[in-house]
Amino acid sequence: MMKPSNKSDIVLVVDDSPDALSLIHDTLEAANMDVLVALEGRQALTIAKRIRPDIILLDALMPNMDGFETCQKLKADPDLASIPVIFMTGLSETDDIVRGLEAGGVDYLTKPIQPNELIARMRVHLSNARLSNNAQSALDSMGQHLMTTTYAGAIAWATPQTYALLAKARVSPEWQSVELALQIRLWLVHEPEAGNVLKLKGLDYPLSLKMIGLTEQKEILLKLEDGEKPTGSARLKIELDLTDRESEVLHWIANGKTNREVAEILEMSPRTVNKHLEQIFPKLGVENRTSAAGVALRILAVTL
Repeated sequence: MMKPSNKSDIVLVVDDSPDALSLIHDTLEAANMDVLVALEGRQALTIAKRIRPDIILLDALMPNMDGFETCQKLKADPDLASIPVIFMTGLSETDDIVRGLEAGGVDYLTKPIQPNELIARMRVHLSNARLSNNAQSALDSMGQHLMTTTYAGAIAWATPQTYALLAKARVSPEWQSVELALQIRLWLVHEPEAGNVLKLKGLDYPLSLKMIGLTEQKEILLKLEDGEKPTGSARLKIELDLTDRESEVLHWIANGKTNREVAEILEMSPRTVNKHLEQIFPKLGVENRTSAAGVALRILAVTL
C-alpha cells in the first residue's frame, strides 16, 4: 500500500455532487491538506487501498454503493479500519445519524457544510487517530500478546504476537468467530475484574485470556497467555539462569515489592533478600534493584 511521503494530511472525499466536491476541495486545500476524490463507494475503496488516506469524508447517498455500506467495508479491512470516517450528508434524521455511527463513522455533519466547523472537527479526529495509532504501534513493538474485543466477543484488534500465538495453537478463523466469541461473551456477563483469567475450552493447545481493562473506545483489552510457556519466576529462572530463590525474589521485585515485603512473602529475612539480590545483579549485568527489575519487566511484561 502506497502513501505519499509528504507531511500534509491526506483526505479522501467521497461524494457524487460536483458542487459539494468543489466547496470541500477548496476548503481542504486552503488548510494545506492533500485531497483525493471519489464519486462513489467502490471507487473510494480502490483509492484507499492504493493510497491510504489519513481521514475520509463520506457522503451517505451515492449510486452503486451508499456511504453506510462503504464505511462498513472500510472498517472490515484491517489495513483501513483505523482511518477516521466523517459522514457528510443531507440526511438529518436521528436514525440516519445513528446508522452512520454504527457503520463506523466517528462524526456526522449535515449539509450544507460549514468549512470552519468541518476543519475543526477534522483536526480533532486526526489528532485522536494519531494518538491511537502511536499507542497501538507501541504495544506492537513491546511484543505483547494483547487484543481488544467487543462485548459480543469479536476481536477488534490484536498485536502480531497475538495472531502468531493463535496460529501456534491452530485456532481457525471459524473457531475465533464462533467459539472464542461465545466464551468471551459468557465470561463478560460475570463482569470480570482486571487480572481475572479465562481458560479457553475446546482447544488442544492450552490458551487463556487475562482481563486488563477497557480502552477509551469501550472495547475489552485482554492479554492472550500461552499455557505451555513458563510464567512468573519460572520464566525468569529459565531465561536468566537464576536459582529458584533468586527468580522468586526478582519476580516480586519486578512487581514493585520492597525488600521487606519480599521477605514477608517468601518467609525469609530482609537480609537474605539483599544477599539474593547481590547474587542476581552480576548475573544480569546490572548494579541496582531498579535495573534488575527493568530486566525482569522486559521478560515478564507485568505492567500490562
